[in-house]
Amino acid sequence: MGNDGGSIPKRRELVREGAKELSTTQVKETQHEKQVYYWAHCALSQQPLSLPIVSDSTGNLYNKDAVLESLIETTRKEATEENVAGSEQTSGTIKSLRDVVEVRFQVEEDEKTERSEGSVTLRLICPITKKRLGPGVRAVYIVPCGHAFAESAVKEMGGTACLQCNEPYSADNVIPILPSSTAEEDRLKDRLLKLKEQGITHSLKKAPGSGKKRKKNHVKKEEDEATADITADAVAGPSIPATAHLITKTAATNAIKNQGTASLTAKVLAEQDDRNKRRKMVPNENLKTLFSSGSTMAQKQTDFMTRGFTIPEGARR
Repeated sequence: MGNDGGSIPKRRELVREGAKELSTTQVKETQHEKQVYYWAHCALSQQPLSLPIVSDSTGNLYNKDAVLESLIETTRKEATEENVAGSEQTSGTIKSLRDVVEVRFQVEEDEKTERSEGSVTLRLICPITKKRLGPGVRAVYIVPCGHAFAESAVKEMGGTACLQCNEPYSADNVIPILPSSTAEEDRLKDRLLKLKEQGITHSLKKAPGSGKKRKKNHVKKEEDEATADITADAVAGPSIPATAHLITKTAATNAIKNQGTASLTAKVLAEQDDRNKRRKMVPNENLKTLFSSGSTMAQKQTDFMTRGFTIPEGARR
């Protein structure tokens, strides 16, 4: 621009207003569109949902075959861009089938499916209220059985057992499907952290490797206790006869069932015995200073009155 008789616009003329925040209506519309899409499509493969359907700790819905394919690919290949993209879609919450629960939806008997834009959409209903589960109805499922209901039905019926299979559950294990509020998302995150501390997955099954960690911690605790007991005995001193002390040590070593703890105990006992033997063999310096190291002839020339003093030769008789 220039040399044509025109004017060069300045930045303040082009950018008059900053970006506006979305209004409440716009936010609700965006959330509704998101709910409509993910109630009909798998959050991992973006394909239409089809039975069996599974869900993770965040309440998202997946096709079970898509989850299986993703887990198989993850085990076969190393970390690639495709695997990273897949882990981002699941937020890293699915590492094995123990991290998902199969959601047992009830499909409407009269008209099980309906066509929407060339795809087939399942008509999922609540077995209690007979309402269709979807974007307009808040739905939940129960862990570990996986039965899905309308949230209003669970609140009204109350109780601590599933309304279909009578399996007991706690309030923390009522998972909202596709939660839309921040409070629900925070509650699900806190629940997952508590389960990880207990070594349990989303499906209330033991996490892989949790048993080994507990066993390792138990062995370490036994070793620490055995070392502490032996150290306490060493500090207390030999208050019992040597033979009885050796018998007690041998019995204590044999009584330990864990092989690693027994070997450590035997090693510490051997070091303690060697230390006691060296202490007996080395003469005590304090006792050594009480005795004279001079010749016996020099001691004969003195008596107890003059011992320790030097008498001049001219003064001797």
